[in-house]
Amino acid sequence: MILRILPTIILASALCADDQAPAPFNTQEITIPFLKPAEALKAIAVPKGFRVQLAAAEPMVQQPIDMAWDTRGRLWVAECYTYAERETNFEKKLKDRIIILEDTNHDGVFDIRKIFWDGASQLTSIELGFGGVWAACAPNIIFLADRNGDDQPDGEPEIILDGFDTDKVRHNIVNGLRWGPDGWLYGRHGILGPGSKVGRPGTLEAKRTHIQCGIWRYHPTHKSFEIVCHGTTNPWGHDWDEHGQLFFINTVIGHLWHAVPGARYQRMYGNHFDKHLYELIQQTADHYHFDVGKEKWNDLKKTGMTSGTDAAGGGHAHTGMMIYLGNNWPAEYRGNVFTLNLHGLRMNQELLHRQGAGYVGKHAADFMFTSDKWFRGIELSYAPDGSVYLLDWSDIGECHDNDGIHRTSGRIYRISYGKTEASKVDLTKWSNEDLAESVGSPNEWYSRQARQLIQQRAAAGQDLTKAALKLMNTYRLTSSTPTALRAMWTLNAIGSADEDWLLEQSNDEREHIRTWSIKLLCDQEALSEKTQKRFIEMGAQDKAGLVQLQLASALQQLPLEDRWPLANALVSQDTFAKDPVFPLLVWYGINPAVTENRNAALKLVAQCKIPKVRQFIARRLAGEAGKE
Repeated sequence: MILRILPTIILASALCADDQAPAPFNTQEITIPFLKPAEALKAIAVPKGFRVQLAAAEPMVQQPIDMAWDTRGRLWVAECYTYAERETNFEKKLKDRIIILEDTNHDGVFDIRKIFWDGASQLTSIELGFGGVWAACAPNIIFLADRNGDDQPDGEPEIILDGFDTDKVRHNIVNGLRWGPDGWLYGRHGILGPGSKVGRPGTLEAKRTHIQCGIWRYHPTHKSFEIVCHGTTNPWGHDWDEHGQLFFINTVIGHLWHAVPGARYQRMYGNHFDKHLYELIQQTADHYHFDVGKEKWNDLKKTGMTSGTDAAGGGHAHTGMMIYLGNNWPAEYRGNVFTLNLHGLRMNQELLHRQGAGYVGKHAADFMFTSDKWFRGIELSYAPDGSVYLLDWSDIGECHDNDGIHRTSGRIYRISYGKTEASKVDLTKWSNEDLAESVGSPNEWYSRQARQLIQQRAAAGQDLTKAALKLMNTYRLTSSTPTALRAMWTLNAIGSADEDWLLEQSNDEREHIRTWSIKLLCDQEALSEKTQKRFIEMGAQDKAGLVQLQLASALQQLPLEDRWPLANALVSQDTFAKDPVFPLLVWYGINPAVTENRNAALKLVAQCKIPKVRQFIARRLAGEAGKE
């Protein structure tokens, strides 16, 4: 396959970097032969029936660290030249940039490139929506408006959030901007930024949110920021399955995690802020991708990959994650987790199975391999036609770039199955009713774009009465739970799912609908008395695992004195008493309330059917008496 690059089109941004900013330069010593793009393409192996194309390569793209699709089917790419650096240490002031790539004849190869903005620093992620580009540029999350759609920023960047730690942090910084099914913007945070205290510009120190590592979210219109879950090491990939369950990828201590709001997961370094947690939730996967027990995770840097680690999946370091919900790959791949194994030179594949109250991830056959030693897969995403695009950072050495950086390389690969029927896409020209119809598309790319556009139009004050009616009819009439959920999420995002309606849905026969009714009720301003009453009923009666998990998560939404009735309901049944997650989530919810109301805690112990919760309450009370 020969890479075709038509003459590059570069649009000078209205906010260019300093005129003195140099072209990207390399500091990496080349100890391994650097393959030309066509040679690197030949080094890739995928299952029979799949085709790999070189969609772009240097100089069209360099140091690609993240990507996002716009409503016209164009790929926006973040090029990061300042990763693991600090501007004060630069001999020359490098800047990161955001580019736009377009495949005008739909042959799988990008032929137009534009520079949207070249004034960024510490750029790790981008996302599109609400008339512009959202970018993670530590210590800030910024917004670059482009409301007229001319592919140039309208003015200076707006700082949306600040306070993300950059003090002596060379990696593991804030990253991973993605729109969630609930209409919030999600992001990730690594463990080496312990000083992050996040808030909107001007927020007083005491009112900022302290985050070390985990998943967070921000609402684009309510302006709310909150932590979804705490823990792990350096999450660098996440996605939602067709039921809206969030999973994320990580390094070193476990690679696959089911993100339950309010969870406290195992950490690489030390404990969480609260010493009374007693036990942390372990990874969702039932396996590791290195030869655990025989090899330490960091041995890979010294000895290279052993046969045991090769067989297990290629190593501990994972970047990028996709749950495939496109419509091009065969059905056997739909809903599977794909992640890039940094040292293993491959794409791992995981299968999600329900187990206990939640999930377990099982290792399936690794999907893609390459013999290109420069391959550093960083992110992957499915396109409008269902094919998958993969970013290759293209470098050698270990993942922290301690041994230098090769900034002038980068590749994007496209993986498709059989023939794809690509066509011109521009959802901005679709009516509200057309978008509402597309919410139910089996190709999740269209559904996500349609949901996001409808939310934007609602925020802009457009009349969505007809679209809301169509969405409600879809919700009521469809036999597909994923389609019903998509309609439910969209109705909620545009303000057409009030408390009473959501409470009605909590009686639905489908577990995922009931689960999301709880979650969306928790997203409202406060849990009303009637909502709390319904939660208590469900806690005592509902046998579904995800429902129980979401109710346990809801404990943390309540004032301390109001947690006991729901907690008593949740521990009154022993269905998930031995589950690895549920008892701990209940404990995290009541932990801070135990010493506030000893009598209520003792009453709960008397009727509690979950041994671990009883044990932890007793330990907390005894520790309080002994002033542990």
